[in-house]
Amino acid sequence: MNAVLDAIEKRSSTRGYTDETLTAEELEALISAGLQAPTAANKQEIHISVMKGSNPVLAEIEAEKNKLAGINTPPHNFYYEAPFVMILSGDAGFPWSPVDAGIAVENIALAAEGLGLGSLIIGCIRDALTGEKKDYFAKALNFPEGYVYEVAVAVGHKATSKTPHKYDREKNVSLL
Repeated sequence: MNAVLDAIEKRSSTRGYTDETLTAEELEALISAGLQAPTAANKQEIHISVMKGSNPVLAEIEAEKNKLAGINTPPHNFYYEAPFVMILSGDAGFPWSPVDAGIAVENIALAAEGLGLGSLIIGCIRDALTGEKKDYFAKALNFPEGYVYEVAVAVGHKATSKTPHKYDREKNVSLL
């Protein structure tokens, strides 16, 4: 099978990571995969804030997420202790930034699978990053001026595995 199709078929959300860090080459490959994603009108407006899982701002995002959701102490943080988290932001004035960020994050997730790594695409921090602390987090995450949170992805070496989801072709596809 084609390597890309194989990565698509085998990829699933990883919710458990080893302590092993990513190599500089792995990290660069993931960043490149995100930046090579197509964008509407070739605007190339997606920005990626890359940080180690130990970065204190991630704990602040977790606390704000939990506060807004009324959660005291979940069993895991939102990125399941992954060694790296990438937060993608886009131009708030460009209507296609959410789509472009989605394409970029999928590129990163598929590249991670191709490298034998795990990934978890993350949306659950949206309220924390778009709420009353929006400006604070935008500055802490080094978003360019006028950029807003779109999506995030955790990456690292898998400590757990999960069977990829099944789908119902009859329900999900209409051939016209």
